[in-house]
Amino acid sequence: MENFKDSLTNTGNKIKKFFIKFFTIVLLMGAAAFAFFYFTSYSDGVRAGIVLKLSKRGVLFKTWEGQMDVDAFGAVTDRSGGNNMLKQSFEFSVDGDETQVISDLQAVALSGERVNLHYEEKYFKIFWRGETNTFINKVERLGSK
Repeated sequence: MENFKDSLTNTGNKIKKFFIKFFTIVLLMGAAAFAFFYFTSYSDGVRAGIVLKLSKRGVLFKTWEGQMDVDAFGAVTDRSGGNNMLKQSFEFSVDGDETQVISDLQAVALSGERVNLHYEEKYFKIFWRGETNTFINKVERLGSK
């Protein structure tokens, strides 16, 4: 009878150890995947235009959100053969740690200067980082309109 109890106890301990190892591995893999998607970006580039607005938004998590007017000249022609101007809006977020970028964006939003915004696109948006998955990391001032 004791051998049977011992074998049940040993089997129970082996199953318990297996599940502890299994869930530890799954948790570590999930943390590694989250860290990869959180800290890396899949795209980066530059957009040129005029910053229309920059605001600090949110109730619990305050994030910096902005919008830029991107003018695409010559992208569309009208029926008479002349070039039209295609208006596009570019929505972006800024990390709160980027104080220089935020102050540059505030200055150009008030002055109406054309700027180049250097950005990174993350894999997905996370509510405490911003409302978009596009983050500005550098503002290059081009001068007034």
